[in-house]
Parts: sequence; structure tokens; C-alpha cells
Amino acid sequence: MAAVAATAEAKFLAGGTNLVDLMRLGVEQPGLLVDIKRIVPRGCEVTPDGGLLIGAGTSNSELAAHPAVREDFPVLAQALLSGASDQLRNVATAGGNLLQRTRCFYFQDTTKPCNNREPGTGCPARDGEHRMLAILGHSEHCVATHPSDMAVALAALDATLHIRTPDGVRVCPLADFYRLPGDEPHRDTTLGHGELVTAIEVPPAPNRSSYRKVRDRASFAFAVVSVAAALDVRRGAIQDVRIALGGVAHMPWRARTAEEQLRGGPASEEAFDRAAGAELSAARPLERNAFKVELAKKVVVRTLAELA
Repeated sequence: MAAVAATAEAKFLAGGTNLVDLMRLGVEQPGLLVDIKRIVPRGCEVTPDGGLLIGAGTSNSELAAHPAVREDFPVLAQALLSGASDQLRNVATAGGNLLQRTRCFYFQDTTKPCNNREPGTGCPARDGEHRMLAILGHSEHCVATHPSDMAVALAALDATLHIRTPDGVRVCPLADFYRLPGDEPHRDTTLGHGELVTAIEVPPAPNRSSYRKVRDRASFAFAVVSVAAALDVRRGAIQDVRIALGGVAHMPWRARTAEEQLRGGPASEEAFDRAAGAELSAARPLERNAFKVELAKKVVVRTLAELA
């Protein structure tokens, strides 16, 4: 940690499935790489209250196959299995998954301007290729989306991150970890230079949960829209509901408006439709991704209806 904190161009390297790709493209050019794969905690434990404590070095495959994840947190297992390929999941780590950079075409092409890659150069995606990009929370400086499926599931599960800093340890709710672009689109998270995610803590959640991902092809494709949801229904009334959207914003989008409308009400498709419409009323789509608004509504309704 000290080596990375002392060098502005230094990066941590774990699985490398995202960072190495970006290095090959010339997007990332770290002056120093510090291999942490054998240093960060690995494994998944069930906590006394029925939650999970996941070491940041745990592979995506290992986590998805863990019996407690499959049984009690199916939304997390499904999200992990819907991302990448078997080979990549065997290498990619839980901590690295959360820190993936955007797959925006302009970000990955160093011959094009991009505020996320080089602040102040512009966002050509707004008038260019933006079919896959954000409809919620974007700014004039960036319309990129966050690519992680796992992060969407963890957002719905109210996860918190354990972060090692040069001064000690801090705990950060996932909801406070990611940032919307605003006028600093190059800052995807609140993680400081030299800080390291060491573990992910997941509290108990309704075990009736699911992850649904709409994509352009059946495998190894990023979400056009995805929904992570958890639902607790008793006697036809919703006691608890968690909803997060992927593929629609610079960060996993927690659907707080929809949740507030649904809690205490009936578990009906009509209620799900009204709540989804209220959440998506804040959408500001661009010319070629307006279809995502209706698509997101339908995926929310279908996911909740199946859970109910």
C-alpha cells in the first residue's frame, strides 16, 4: 500500500481482467504495478446474523458457487454468473469487479476525446454512439455507464465495503462508494489513491431475490438494462423490497423512489408498473437510447412479478 500511495502513477493489480485490457488499449499506463492477489483476503464467510463477509480477493467463480450465496443470496450468484466467461470469472476478483472502468466506446479509444479518460477533452458520446449509455444521472460531461453486474446486485443488498487506507481502515456503504459524473466524470468512486478494498459485507436480505439482464447476445455481453431485486411479501403486502438498475447510469442505480412507493402496498403488477414509472420519470435519455426507459420499466415489473 505504501508503494502505491507514494507513487501517483501506481496501480494495484489483482486479477487484472480489466486493468490489463485497458493497458493493452493504452487507456491505462501505470508507472508501477503492485501485485496484491496473495495479500488481500480471500473466501466467503457467513456472519452470525446470516449475512456475508466476502474477501476482496475471492474469485467471481468461487463466490458464485458458494452454497450460502446460492441459497440465501441468489441475486448475487445470478449476477456473477451473467458476467464475462468461465475463464474470466476464474481469474477476476470480487474487489476488482467493483472497480471496473466503463466500456464506453470513446473511453476505450485513445484516438477520441473523452472526459472520463482525459478531463476537459469533451464527451463525443452525447452526439455520437450512445445506444448503450446512461439515461439516469448523467451530465453534459459524461453519459458512460458502469459495467459491473455484481455491483448492481450488491447495491440492492445494501452492501458495505471495508477499505484499507494509509491511516487505517474505513467502512463505506456501497451507496456512498460510487459517484455520478457531475463535472468530474473521471472520478468513478470515492476511493482515494493508495486505498484498497479488502472485503465486502452483505447484511441479511430477503432470500426471494433475482437478477435479470437484458443484453444484445446470450453471453459475454454487457447489460443494455439489468435489474437486481429482493422482495419480502407477507399476506399479499410488501414488507421489504430492494431494487437496483444496471446499464442505465454511471453507477448502480438504487431505485429508492420505486421502493418507497411499494413498501406496505400490494404485490401486484399494477403496483409494480406504477412504481417503475415513478422511478423512470427522472430519466433523461438521448436520441438513440430512449428505448431504455420503457425497457427498464418492463424488466422491473417482470422481475418483481416473478418474485411475488
